Amino acid sequence: MEKKSGKLLKSTVISIGMAMAMFCFVGIVYDIRDKGNFSLENYQFTKMVIGCVLVGLGFGLPTVVYQKDNLPKAIRVLIHMGIGCVVYTIVAYAVGWIGSGVSIQMGLIILALQIAVAFVIWFLFVKYYQAEAKKMDDAIKAAK
Repeated sequence: MEKKSGKLLKSTVISIGMAMAMFCFVGIVYDIRDKGNFSLENYQFTKMVIGCVLVGLGFGLPTVVYQKDNLPKAIRVLIHMGIGCVVYTIVAYAVGWIGSGVSIQMGLIILALQIAVAFVIWFLFVKYYQAEAKKMDDAIKAAK
């Protein structure tokens, strides 16, 4: 049980950190785009940081589903990414990352980009953990 909660804590902290890093990167892009005149008012920055934490939790906490070996992998991925993307979408509208005046077409484009970015990040983690597993397998074979 302790090992499972440690994995969950690690994945959640990593998810929150990634959300914060992406928020900072996008903030830099907007600051450069606006020639140093990017500003937020009415606690908007604080709301966005809290939003980052919620998005991190939305993608980090559902990773517990990967410990359920009785579920097919596709279902586990769908649960994890589905929860994460829904949380992101709600937070994005709540804190203003996606404006309420966005057209349906633009909303669908944003949704598609969000899902694409989420799956690219997920895919990179899959590759990382596959490489780690291979290293462990190789170390075990070499020790024999």
